[in-house]
Amino acid sequence: MHRIFQERPEILAPVFGALGVQLSAKATVDAVTTDVTETRPLERRVDTVLRIGPSDGDDFLLAIEAQSAKVMGKDASWAYYVAYLQAKYRLPVLLLVVCQDRATARWAAGPFDCGARGWTALRVYPLVAGPDNLPVITDARSVAKNLALAVLSALAHARSPECDAILEAIGSALQELRETDSGTAEYFFEFLEINLGDTPAAEKWKGIMSFVSYFPGRGTVRETAYLEGKADGEARGEAKGVLFVLEVRGISVSDSVRERITSCTDLDRVDAWLERSRTVERAEDLFAGDPEDAEVAMDAEVPGIGPRQD
Repeated sequence: MHRIFQERPEILAPVFGALGVQLSAKATVDAVTTDVTETRPLERRVDTVLRIGPSDGDDFLLAIEAQSAKVMGKDASWAYYVAYLQAKYRLPVLLLVVCQDRATARWAAGPFDCGARGWTALRVYPLVAGPDNLPVITDARSVAKNLALAVLSALAHARSPECDAILEAIGSALQELRETDSGTAEYFFEFLEINLGDTPAAEKWKGIMSFVSYFPGRGTVRETAYLEGKADGEARGEAKGVLFVLEVRGISVSDSVRERITSCTDLDRVDAWLERSRTVERAEDLFAGDPEDAEVAMDAEVPGIGPRQD
C-alpha cells in the first residue's frame, strides 16, 4: 500500500488532513532512497521514503510503512528508521503507518519507548492511517474528485462491510476515467487488484472489473485474455451439451470423438456440432463438413482415379 504515496503524491494532503497534520496543497514531493542499510551485512529497507517541501515551512522526510499485522520487533525497526534518516539527511522525520484493520492500527499508534530504569531515551509516535480515521467514500462524484484517497480508503476498509460500496463507486469512476485517461484507470485497477490480496473485498473487485464494458474495443492484453477466456468457457459449455444430446439419443461416443469435442475452443464449430447432434446416426458424423475433414478427404483422393489405394 505504501507505493501509492510515491506514485500518486497528491494523496498526501487529504491523508494528512484526516490525521490532523497540516500540509500545504502546493508542497513538493520527491522520492528518497529507501535503503537504510548499515556497513554491516544487515539489510534494512523502509517501504517508502519521501522528501516533502511544503510551501509554508521547512522540508521534512516522510517514512511510510504498510502494516497488515502486528510484528514483534517492528517498533525497534521504526525507531531505527527515524533516527537513521534524521542523522543521514539532517531533516525532521515523520513516520506514517498504513493499516487495514483496527487491531493493527491501535498497536501501530504506539508510542514505542526505548530506555532503561524509568528513563526514556527515545519515543516514537507513528502517524497511523487506517479504518478509524480514513473516510469511507461511497459517492462516485467524490471518488472522481479524489481518486487516490478513495483507493486508499478501499484498502483501509478492505475487511469492513463498507468496502463493497467504496469499490462500486471506484468502479464507476474508473469506467468514466478510462475515456480520458486510460493510463491512470489502468494503474488504479491493477493497484487495487494487487493490494486487496486475500481480503473479502478482492473477489468483489474482480467481479466489478470483469465486465466487458470496462474494455470495449481497446485491444488490451487484459481485454483479449478476458474475451478469449469467456469464449473458451462458452465453448466448453456447448461441448457438454453435444455429449448430452448424443447420450440421450443412445449414440455411443468413442474416446477420440469425446476428446475432439471437449478440447475444441471454437464456439461457432461447437454450435454446429450441437445442431447436428440432434440428427446424426453416428457420433463421427458430427464432423462432416468441418474444414479439416474436408482437407483430409481431398488429400485422400487422386484426381481421375478416385480414392487412393495404399
